[in-house]
Amino acid sequence: MKILFYGDSITDASRARDVDFVPQSYGTGYVRAVAGKLLFDAPEKYEIINRGISGNRVVDLYARIKCDCWNLEPDVLSILIGVNDVWHEVGHQNGVEIERFENVYRMLLSDTKKRLPNVKIILCEPFVLKGFATEENYDKFLAVKDYAKVVKKLAAEFGCEFLPLQEKIDDYAAKHGAAACLRDGVHPAIGGAQLIAEEWLKLFKEKIDN
Repeated sequence: MKILFYGDSITDASRARDVDFVPQSYGTGYVRAVAGKLLFDAPEKYEIINRGISGNRVVDLYARIKCDCWNLEPDVLSILIGVNDVWHEVGHQNGVEIERFENVYRMLLSDTKKRLPNVKIILCEPFVLKGFATEENYDKFLAVKDYAKVVKKLAAEFGCEFLPLQEKIDDYAAKHGAAACLRDGVHPAIGGAQLIAEEWLKLFKEKIDN
C-alpha cells in the first residue's frame, strides 16, 4: 500500500528532497511518526512518501499535483493544507481567499478522482493556536477555522475521510500549554506532531486499513 502525504511545512518538516523510503525522507514531524509506526508493524506492507513543501498554499498543491501525486499513483493520499492560505495574506498579501481556496481544492479533488479513481483520500483539518507567529494578528488567523469548515464540506462532497484536529489540539494546549503543541502557533512541537500522527493512525486503521 503506497501512502502519500501532501501539504505544506507541517507535512514537510525538513524532509530530504532527493531520496524516498529512508528516515530523512519523512522529515521530523507527524509523517515520521506515522511512518515509524506503520513500518515497524508491517514494513513489507507499506510504502510511505512525503511530498510536503514548506510555504505551500492550496494553489501550490494544485500546480504540482501531477508530478508529486498522480505520477506516483498512491493508494492513499493524505492532504493537510490551509494555514498558509491565511498566513500569506496576513504577512504578504499573497494568501488565497476562502472562495478561491474552495474552488481550487475542489478542482484538485475532482481531477485527482478522475486520474486515480481508486485512491482513498484523507483530508486533514487545518489548525491554529495563539503563539509567537500568530498572536499579533490572531483575529485574522482565526479565519483558518473557516477554511477548516470548507475542508470538511469537501470531504463529504467527494467521499473522502475527514480528520478533525483543531479540537484535539485545543485540548492538548489547554493541558500542556500552546507551545508544547504548536511551537509558534502553526508548526507542531514534538508533542503536537505525535498527537497528529496518533489521530491520523486511528482514522487510517478504522476507515481505510481494516
